Amino acid sequence: MKVSEYVGHDAVGLADLVARGEVSPAEVEAAAREAARSVGPRINAVVETWETRDEPAPGGAPLAGVPFLIKDIGVAMAGRRMELGSRLAAGHVAQADSALMRRFRRAGLVTFGRTATPELAYSITTEPALYGPTRNPWDLGRSAGGSSGGAGAAVAAGVVPAAHATDAAGSLRIPAAHNGLFGLKATRGRVSMGPGADELFSGLAVQGVVSRTVRDSAVLLDRISGPEPGDPYSAPEPSRAYAEEVSRDPGALRIGVLPQGWGGRRTAPPVADALSRTVALLESLGHRVTEAQVGLGADWEEFVLATARLMTANLAASVDELAAAFDRPVDSSTLEAETLAGYRYGQRVTGPRLVAALGIRNRVGRSLARHFDAYAVLLTPTLPELPPALGVYAEGAEALDGFGWIARLNDRSPFTMAFNVAGTPAMSVPVTADPGTGLPIGMQFAAGHGREGRLFRLAGQLEQASPWAGRTPAVWAGDAAAL
Repeated sequence: MKVSEYVGHDAVGLADLVARGEVSPAEVEAAAREAARSVGPRINAVVETWETRDEPAPGGAPLAGVPFLIKDIGVAMAGRRMELGSRLAAGHVAQADSALMRRFRRAGLVTFGRTATPELAYSITTEPALYGPTRNPWDLGRSAGGSSGGAGAAVAAGVVPAAHATDAAGSLRIPAAHNGLFGLKATRGRVSMGPGADELFSGLAVQGVVSRTVRDSAVLLDRISGPEPGDPYSAPEPSRAYAEEVSRDPGALRIGVLPQGWGGRRTAPPVADALSRTVALLESLGHRVTEAQVGLGADWEEFVLATARLMTANLAASVDELAAAFDRPVDSSTLEAETLAGYRYGQRVTGPRLVAALGIRNRVGRSLARHFDAYAVLLTPTLPELPPALGVYAEGAEALDGFGWIARLNDRSPFTMAFNVAGTPAMSVPVTADPGTGLPIGMQFAAGHGREGRLFRLAGQLEQASPWAGRTPAVWAGDAAAL
């Protein structure tokens, strides 16, 4: 199989070719490895590849033979390194599969490497000291987003059709928006964090994937959903498989639009224009779209302070655990400036302040739930601006304390975090692009608790009405120049 043929298929399409015997899993994997080699030096998205075990896929595996990449955090694969993008965990090898990894295996995926993440997934751009910056394949001088930036860049450049991602503050949706991909953050509790953790970042984080097509994300969520014994959260069972939802009519939805972020950062003109075009498209499809006033249940300063306390207290506990496990110091030799600042801030978060932050989490969840009684879906830009240049997030970071860093991330991504705090599903859809630069622009759609099916129906409709599969970035494995 030629790379130019390989990149023309999504995961479901590749699995179909394998199932019909038109191509062997070995041929598909060889094409994926060649794609990784061809674009790898330019985008720095894949930090390691390995030889795969010659194991037959389980009977009935829907994605048997499909190449796949896991993020360098959030999932453990027995015998493989999981370094969390940090010098503090450099060289760490997982001893056993996590529950999610077992589910990826049962789906038939051929996992042959891991993708870059910022240190401890503690940023929304992927520029770690350990492996260097991941570059956006649409413009190599720009960020690929984070914390699943390696996954986003690898999928966008054609290395794999879909890849593992996580999302604690937009970390799946932001790379999807920056790289022209589809990415859905599921309801809290939809995918287990077990067995090594019951929750991450006090329930803000979820597991998922980024993909080039909606159906790939739907099929993968079908395969990785469901609780494990001891999980602290649960999500309602869907009425049907998500893969079936993609082709179903969503009906005429009442959609509330938030053109400006909660924190006051103004949406940049190219993104505002893209939002207007998206609204026009939705109305042409029969949806009722009106501007909405959506309160968070807390003022912005309360919200940012609560998220800072939740994230830094969790970070501090993780850093202490890693330092003890690897017998390494917690200082500038092992942690980057913003991570170290977050660690020190988190050490000072008292128990009562952490409980108060969880109270804010509850208020935000209750407030947004009331708005989902009024609107079937909320629409925002995924981000208020085009992908920033590499290095922008780090400017002056050494002078920020732990609160200041979280405030910066919330300011640059004011639309995403609320849905992590509320635990409700939200997706970034690459509906359109900026005419001036050609850069993709993601639009975020959010729905009420357990309503992933509604989002998949809407995403499938948008994919048909405004196809994005034909758009490819400047660095694309399928181009003859890249081979």
